Amino acid sequence: MTKPTPTARSVAHLRALHWTVGVVEQRIPNTNITRDLFGFIDLLAIRGDETLAVQVTSGSNMAARERKITEHENLAAVRAAGWRVHVHGWRKSAAGDWTLRVVDLS
Repeated sequence: MTKPTPTARSVAHLRALHWTVGVVEQRIPNTNITRDLFGFIDLLAIRGDETLAVQVTSGSNMAARERKITEHENLAAVRAAGWRVHVHGWRKSAAGDWTLRVVDLS
């Protein structure tokens, strides 16, 4: 049985909150390289008149991803468009459950 990826966990989490979610991160064929939308977006979600951009990572990489986004040249344009920006960090608890930490960088 394949365990869900952090991206799959975030998609399921957002859908449970009634967001329509698209995975916008691209895997480059024949490489181990991925490319994020605008340089830092893995998921794009919409709900009513809201748009949410999400970077997904492990709990231990949260600080690095927050820094990547806050220093990125495209963040101002995404904010100006009225999009919210979140970082989702997934960590396995001592009990074996996956826990989500969300940081809002909007």
